Amino acid sequence: MSSMSAGEVAAFLEQRNLHAIMATIAKDGMPQLSPVWYVYESWRMYISIPARSVKHRNLARDPRMSVCVDGGRQDVRAVMLYGRGNLLGADDPRTEAYRWRIIHRYYETEEEARLYYESIQETPSVLVLFEPERVVSQDYND
Repeated sequence: MSSMSAGEVAAFLEQRNLHAIMATIAKDGMPQLSPVWYVYESWRMYISIPARSVKHRNLARDPRMSVCVDGGRQDVRAVMLYGRGNLLGADDPRTEAYRWRIIHRYYETEEEARLYYESIQETPSVLVLFEPERVVSQDYND
């Protein structure tokens, strides 16, 4: 196994349709895991989450988090990111802008993305701005 260069990590995380598993710290100290969609750019990860969700409450109480993204069965690479999440509320203009960008990233067509976006638009959300303090990568492709 080898690790990836910074450029390889960025290229890997910028791929479309990769899911992430986000870990936050529950009130009792146990990790709480959630699958999430994201946008990654310029060494930042943006994750839209429902307001008042467990992960939102966890981050509001303790901003420490980690994220794992893996390539799946055909691409046996993984990147683990560790740091603190910064919560941006509905009043921050980036929240809805990134919510749309995240949704758009996971749909093949503009129409499919718009239909999904419209179906959840009434659900209040917050944006997690995650600037990792530590990145670990694994590359089992050979």
